[in-house]
Amino acid sequence: AKLECFSNVELLTPAKVTSLETDIKGRLLRLDDGSCLRAAIIVAADGAQSPLRQQAGFGMREWDYQHNALVATVKTEKHHNHTAWQRFLPEGPLAFLPLGTAEGSENDGYYCSIVWSAIPDYASELMALDDDDFKQRLAMAFENRLGSIEQVSQRFSFPLRQRHAVDYVKPGLVLVADAAHTIHPLAGQGINLGFSDVQALSEEILRARSRSVSLDDFSILQRYQRRRKMDNLTMMAAMEGFKRLFAEPALPVRWLRNTGMSWFNRSITIKRNIMRRAMGL
Repeated sequence: AKLECFSNVELLTPAKVTSLETDIKGRLLRLDDGSCLRAAIIVAADGAQSPLRQQAGFGMREWDYQHNALVATVKTEKHHNHTAWQRFLPEGPLAFLPLGTAEGSENDGYYCSIVWSAIPDYASELMALDDDDFKQRLAMAFENRLGSIEQVSQRFSFPLRQRHAVDYVKPGLVLVADAAHTIHPLAGQGINLGFSDVQALSEEILRARSRSVSLDDFSILQRYQRRRKMDNLTMMAAMEGFKRLFAEPALPVRWLRNTGMSWFNRSITIKRNIMRRAMGL
């Protein structure tokens, strides 16, 4: 809807890319209606399974987190107070993410999106429950912080893998967000990394235009890659360490972890700085 407000943006929808091709003039996309699109820069923002990335032959490094994510929308007995919650369980982290409804609706403040990351066997067990049993299991796992679970939508489950493209760019083609990298959802950083990718790419394109550099110049995309690759790898490593820390069952490690988190929670300055960093500010 927002894009429709811009006169310099042409929306082609519904439309599907059938192939990515290269000729002497550069990159072009063929669509399912037989038409072709050509651009100086094609941005692949088509998700973790990115067909454009696969067609272009980008190399990937990836490994299995040994977790499945179960996602659904639920209605809770108590108001969520516009707060995101996360509980770390032996089987994996459970997140309640607040959702809004129509302004003034009596249901506004009672819906949450849940992301329950769990070892595959436990995720399968949760998926096999009927709705009533699942609602009880979910409320119990969340220690009834938001009361009983009154409604639950259809549940979906999918395996979690960490992915990272060896390169984000090729001449005329650039990967952003999940097409370039995916991480564990335990801290919700995937979307922030994606926003930071888009911001950096936009800035490099505007910088080139301000200097009258042709958008065919590969150095534009190379600068974007240099800006984003290390930040993304650093966050991915941090999330991997975070996942392993909270999965560790040894009592000494659990005591140190809980003590450290309590200290961190009391340190307003450090907490604020980390929050800003997590938001890409």
